[in-house]
Order: sequence, then structure tokens, then C-alpha cells
Amino acid sequence: MPFLELAIGLVLLLAGGEALVRGSVVVATRLGVSPLVIGLTLVGFGTSMPELVASVQAALVGAPGIAIGNIIGSNIANILLILGISALILPVAASSAVLKRDGVMLFAVSMLMFGIVVSGTLERWFGVVLITALAIYTIASFILDSRRQKNAADAAVEAEIGESIAEFGWPRSMATAGVLTVAGIAGVILGADFLVDSAVKLAELAGISQAVIGLTIVAIGTSLPELATSVIAAIRRQGDVALGNVIGSNIFNILGIAGATAIVTPIPIPAQIIDLDVWVMLLSAVLLVAFAATGRGISRREGAILVVCYGLYLGLQFSPTARAFIGI
Repeated sequence: MPFLELAIGLVLLLAGGEALVRGSVVVATRLGVSPLVIGLTLVGFGTSMPELVASVQAALVGAPGIAIGNIIGSNIANILLILGISALILPVAASSAVLKRDGVMLFAVSMLMFGIVVSGTLERWFGVVLITALAIYTIASFILDSRRQKNAADAAVEAEIGESIAEFGWPRSMATAGVLTVAGIAGVILGADFLVDSAVKLAELAGISQAVIGLTIVAIGTSLPELATSVIAAIRRQGDVALGNVIGSNIFNILGIAGATAIVTPIPIPAQIIDLDVWVMLLSAVLLVAFAATGRGISRREGAILVVCYGLYLGLQFSPTARAFIGI
């Protein structure tokens, strides 16, 4: 029953990721780790754990279409679907500081990923380059943020953590937080196993490629934490948080997830991803930067354009006739 396995896998992935974030944040807080460090590392890494474990697991079981499709598809969904929905709820603000550093970085790493994909194989040495770039970017971001607005950022993250612990039942003791962290890791790993196994079976039953499953069902499923974060930020009128969440997640997907997956095992790139999907990923990044660079942020109309583009993209994925029409 692959659909049941898929549902179980998604639930375990999402619940495990949430438990991992909550437990590790509380442990770090009790150990006196700076809230700014927590915000820049643990929270962002934790919400990306489903994508990371799912891609590594897929690569290990010989499903490269799911492994690389999850990464490319998540980046496409983050911009076209998640940011589009967030902008429909409330226009998304775009600060010049975010665009100058993170927007440029997103475009740069998207171009880097494009070059790697069209080469035909995600080699181990590519993975080393990507992980090194992630380390440099993370350290540079921390230094710049701490110099520019350390007090404000630190207070904001600390207040958010305190509010979450108080309102949402986060663990208060180290022991409970430690157990929750371990349980979260186990849930993410087990969930990824269910998700990848069921995705392979669904591809075989439906007669479609593993790449299509990875680019759509797996990518959307593992992007649900980012969707929840961005929608909540939009509802709370924190559009800049929604934009930062999407940009940060996409950068980490390329540098961290693709890098780690390649180091574990080289990945051959399916032809479909070379011919279509990596182009859509790159164009999505260009569209995001173009909309945000106007100075008005991303309006509801632009959000609607993003969502419609994602609908057209899904149509291409599941319609052989449409793909044949454009020569793919």
C-alpha cells in the first residue's frame, strides 16, 4: 500500500523534524548557546532535515531521480508555490539588505547548481565545493548579522523561543528535550525510509519516472515545514520573514542538501531534470529577485503569477502530451 506508506512517511518526517527543532533549541538554550546562533543554525537546519534525509536515503537506495528531484523540486515549490501563497495572503516585503546579500547569493548558487546539473553527474568533489561554500556563507552571515544588529536580532529570537516554550508546550527540562531530540532524529530517518520506498513504488505503479515523483510529491511533502513557517509569517504580517525563509531554505537546499548527498554517493542526473526542471529552478530564482527588486516587495498579483506558474509546471510534469509538445 504505497499511498499509506507515503502518508506515514510524511507524518514521521514532519513530526520528527518538529521534534528535532524543539528539542535541540531547548537543549542549546539550557547550555547557554546564543539565541542568534540558534536562529541562524538549529532552526533553519531542523526545518530542512526532511529534505536532507529524504535525498540521502534516495541516493543510497539507487533512486537518483528522487534524490536530485527532491532538491530541485523543493526549490521550485518554495518560490512558486510557498512564496506565491504567502504573497496572496499578504504582499511580501523585501528589504534591500536581504536582496543585496541573500538574493544575490540565491542567484549565484542557483547558477552553480545549474552548471553542476547540466554536467550530467553530481560528483563527490562537487559536494565538497557546495559544503565548503555553505560553511563560508554561514560564518559570513553570522559575522555580518552580529556586527550589524546583534542586539535586536538576539532579543527577537530569544523572545520568540521563550514565547514558543511558554505557549506551545516545548520541553522545559534538559532530559525531556534530549529525548525529544533523539526521537526527532529517529522519526526523520524512519519517515524518509517510508517516503522514499513508497515513492519508488508509486512511480512503478503509475508508470512515471522517479524524477517526476521526486520533483512533485516528495518535494512538496518535504517542503511543508517551510510552507507552514511562511504562511504563519504572512498571517502575522511578517512578510520579510516569509521571504527570508524561502531564500534561506533554497540556499541550504543547494549547498547543504545537494552537497551532503553528493558526498555520500555521486548522483547521475536524469535527462528530464537537465532538459526542463533545472531551467525552471533557475527561472524561478530570477523571477523572485526581479519581483523583489522593484522596491515594492512581492504583491498579490505577483503572488498569483507565481502560483499559476507552479500550476503550469505541475501540468508539464504529469502530462506527457504537454512535454512532447515542447520537445521534452
